[in-house]
Amino acid sequence: MGSRWRKAKLSLGLNLCVYVPKTLDEIPSSSAAPSPSAATVSSDAAVLASPVASGPSDFTMLMPTTPTPSSSGLRLSKSGSRSSKKTCAICLGTMKPGDGHALFTAECNHTFHFHCIASNVKHGNQDCPICRTKWKEIPFRGSHLSEQSNGQPTRNNPGVNWAQDDGQINLLRRLPRTVSSHRQQHHHMQSIFHDLDPTKFNDDEPLEAGPTLDPHPDESAPGCWTAGTTTVEVKTFTELSEISQSDWKESFAVLIHLRAPISNVNVSSHGKEESRSTRAPVDLITVLDVSGSMAGTKLALLKRAMGFVIQNLGPSDRLSIISFSSTARRLFPLRRMSESGRQQSLLAVNSLTANGGTNIAEGLRKGVKVIEDRKEKNPVCSVILLSDGQDTYTVFPTNSLNRVQPDYCPLLPAAARRSGAQSIPVHVFGFGTDHDSESLHSISEASGGTFSFIEAEAAIQDAFAQCIGGLLSVVAQELHVQVDAGDNEVLLGSIKSGSYTNHTTEDKRGGSIHVGDLYAEEERDFLVSVNVPPTNSNEESILLKVGCAYKEPLTKDTVNISMVEVRIVRPLVVVSQQVVSIEVDRQRCRLEAAEAMVESRSAAERGELSEAVSILEQCRGRILESVSGKSGDRLCMALDAELREMQERMADRQRYEASGRAYMLSGLSSHSWQRATARGDSTDSTSLVQAYQTSSMVEMLQRSKTMTPSNRRPQIRHTNSFPARPEPR
Repeated sequence: MGSRWRKAKLSLGLNLCVYVPKTLDEIPSSSAAPSPSAATVSSDAAVLASPVASGPSDFTMLMPTTPTPSSSGLRLSKSGSRSSKKTCAICLGTMKPGDGHALFTAECNHTFHFHCIASNVKHGNQDCPICRTKWKEIPFRGSHLSEQSNGQPTRNNPGVNWAQDDGQINLLRRLPRTVSSHRQQHHHMQSIFHDLDPTKFNDDEPLEAGPTLDPHPDESAPGCWTAGTTTVEVKTFTELSEISQSDWKESFAVLIHLRAPISNVNVSSHGKEESRSTRAPVDLITVLDVSGSMAGTKLALLKRAMGFVIQNLGPSDRLSIISFSSTARRLFPLRRMSESGRQQSLLAVNSLTANGGTNIAEGLRKGVKVIEDRKEKNPVCSVILLSDGQDTYTVFPTNSLNRVQPDYCPLLPAAARRSGAQSIPVHVFGFGTDHDSESLHSISEASGGTFSFIEAEAAIQDAFAQCIGGLLSVVAQELHVQVDAGDNEVLLGSIKSGSYTNHTTEDKRGGSIHVGDLYAEEERDFLVSVNVPPTNSNEESILLKVGCAYKEPLTKDTVNISMVEVRIVRPLVVVSQQVVSIEVDRQRCRLEAAEAMVESRSAAERGELSEAVSILEQCRGRILESVSGKSGDRLCMALDAELREMQERMADRQRYEASGRAYMLSGLSSHSWQRATARGDSTDSTSLVQAYQTSSMVEMLQRSKTMTPSNRRPQIRHTNSFPARPEPR
């Protein structure tokens, strides 16, 4: 009997060691040093537990919402901890990932079967069954509250609709926030930072009238480039320079090369170019993970990185910051980065503390709400999302065959869910070796943003610097490329555009590519295959007609680039030995490398690491044997080095899980969007300029390096560790 009772106690987590003073006099004061046996917790991480009777008077004991190794306020015995992790304290059934039951981990770090705890909460129990901590968020079945039967209450719970659905766990802030003495001391500061969020985020600061001048008048500052092309430049290259009249080419490659204008230049009344340039102002929403794992150096470096962002935004740029842990909080509405705006923003960032779990979905949802509720809109809008951990709140059912990834797409801005619509990109940063790189990559991919892997703590600022260097230089929006077949019998084949949406008409006589925004100096390359029929004429054949249209961010005027004809010579007989175009061949190598990464990652996820390494090795061999590879093309050499690095990160399962997956996903993100991302923690400091980097990014990165002590900042490796592409001929 005694043995059974012991097992029951362990299952219920009753083997607790909690200090309970006999009288109120034994409660440590804030000024006195706490007793070694007393419960010592951070005021920011504490909530009020249930009152405990103690003689003639009662008292309330502070307990941490998320116990950490350093917290002594709540300790489980080793055996009790193991039992509670394996056994549901409600049904006493076993809990193991992959056994077909969704699991829920509460803010007090205790885990239960989802269906057990949802039923428990449904009947009015809002305390942890193990430690009796009052929860600030409670689990329930059903879709988000805004989507549940128009939010109508039910008989059992007047505030929650318990509609049944697929078992996804959502959270509702049910209990009022308890304010500790430390919070009360900062009540005035919290009121400035809008601690209690309104139901609608339509309190954004009005836009500044007139065009935006870059806040840095010196010529080396981002956004201040010399005069160059004023419209998007379109160039084309054919695989071969000649095709004989009698030849039939099934898949003849044509490269479409786009280059964004250098900058928008102010022209004075005297016709002279001024030294300062206008640029499109930005609405930037940063969604930052401040869970318990971010405590210490991570949070300090994140604050420094955000300080850098704030200092480099102009007076017409607006910023809003969302912090999330177990719940999400808007620190302040969209605010212009004037002098006062910067000061208040820096105060808000410095007030951040790390505690609680990781609720990525709630942080993303609140960040998107800031975007969708704003009264006024700057021409450019983007979200920066950073997280260092797994989402412990958005839980999906799992089974023994595969792990179902959370689907964050419904939380993205409405435009991002409409194919071909102008989307608001979410640029995602996976921080450290414990984040969910697959889920974070899916957010960036679905929204049109990039995914970066920050392996070293001190690299956060550089990664943010490169990102905003691009966002502050948008020169084209909603760019579409139109491709039409030339001569009557020429037909379009495939369009290889990476993650950019493309479309081909049913008759194969036309096609289009939706590119979206371009930063100043950015380049895009797309390979189009065409079927070239024989001809009886010795004149040049027109294979394609290529043009594009886009909107100028400041004026919203539509700019149309006239069609460029792609011609090829058709002699009776091709006399000389033809060489494949280097421009076309290097892009083939880039696309082949990206395809090999996808195939290799698929093998690695199946557990076939040796096969994954072999796929990359074979791709390296083909690249080095290609025409551009044999010529020593720098892009091909860099691709080879990148694939080799991925092979090394697949040496064993542990290394792949820690960094290989995230490293590969950041590379895929960079190649699929042809945009610079950051990853890793080191690189050769003598490496050449990156292929996808622009001058604005490089200059902002240099500013970050200058502002950061060299002895504390490691070098950062970029996904696009390629030299600059040679100027198209």
